[in-house]
Amino acid sequence: MPSNTSSSRGTRPPGGRPLLAALVVTVVAGSLAVAGGNGEPTAAAEHTVPASSSAHSGSRTGQWQRTPVPVTKGDLTAIAALGDKQAWAVGYRLKSATALEAVALRWDGTSWAQESTLPENSFPQALTVRSADDIWAVGSATEHWDGKTWTTRPLDRDPAGRVVPEAVTTTSDGQAWTVGRAMARSIKDSVPAIQSWDGKSWHRQDLPDVGKGELSGVTAVAPDDVWAVGADYAGEGKSPQTALLLHWDGTSWKRVDAPGPEVGHAWLGGITAFAADDVWAVGGSTSGSAERPYALHWDGVKWSAADTPDVADGRLRAVGRAGDGELWAVGGKGSAPVALRWNGHTNRWDEAAGPGVVVRGFATVPNSADLWVAGIAEQGDLAPAITRMKG
Repeated sequence: MPSNTSSSRGTRPPGGRPLLAALVVTVVAGSLAVAGGNGEPTAAAEHTVPASSSAHSGSRTGQWQRTPVPVTKGDLTAIAALGDKQAWAVGYRLKSATALEAVALRWDGTSWAQESTLPENSFPQALTVRSADDIWAVGSATEHWDGKTWTTRPLDRDPAGRVVPEAVTTTSDGQAWTVGRAMARSIKDSVPAIQSWDGKSWHRQDLPDVGKGELSGVTAVAPDDVWAVGADYAGEGKSPQTALLLHWDGTSWKRVDAPGPEVGHAWLGGITAFAADDVWAVGGSTSGSAERPYALHWDGVKWSAADTPDVADGRLRAVGRAGDGELWAVGGKGSAPVALRWNGHTNRWDEAAGPGVVVRGFATVPNSADLWVAGIAEQGDLAPAITRMKG
């Protein structure tokens, strides 16, 4: 399976956008959407212990450690890895008060170096790496790296308006999927959007009518088993914002019910599949002004809510399993990063040491217990940062 793509995107709450883009949007990319709101759950209705999840033994003693990056000021929005000596991160460098340069960094096992510059106005937000010469980055544009050059691959037109991709993944046969929203005027008008790449061009997918909303994460078990997650916006006469789950069975996309809080809002921001009967989705929920983590598990038959700790501003953005079997979820709000680890003994998520970075992207490393987090340093003025936890 390709690298953990749902964990490598710069996940953000429905209607949101990365910090740096928000700061310069009025002068650089004024057409980008204005940020929207989010929510948090009450107690989980049901709990499950995935058969493949490891029990939390406390054996991991590593700490998150900063690795220097060749960008002084800007934002790193997504990260993905093929192994200990092969990882990529994308984001942008702030060249001036009004100019950004999209960049791709590569890890060679020792250090990060800039490998390339993406086409102008790319604003990459999500990344998937199938091989060193088959990489997709999506954001305000959709770009493909063939090992030598980034090429813009325009998305299919959508009758609902301009398509803004939020996440991307690839399947074992090389097909790519990107999810996000299509909007005519503003975030309030947006509807979920999905497109697939057939090797030559992107094609818009027909989706069930869920009303206003957006998709923020996508993962593939197989070419005929793909999941997308996001939020169904609350609207006039509707219930509060709810978590949105869509599934592709090789023929069509269908909505699947998501267990959620009895009151308040809920949304999903990241998803990762380990098998057809072992899929995790994470996000946040709210009741009043309080936010907390929200996590769901698919066992092949139904989605169940998992028990999460009461962590202030604990919205989750990505989830993944390290090579030592440990299951992790990361996120946070603003400069308050959060990390959770699955405890198989108690059948719940426990709070762990935070990555020390405003989380944009998260990646596990195939055949390794290492973890990567990319984003912005908690301290400093838009200082891009990547931290690693050695397994």
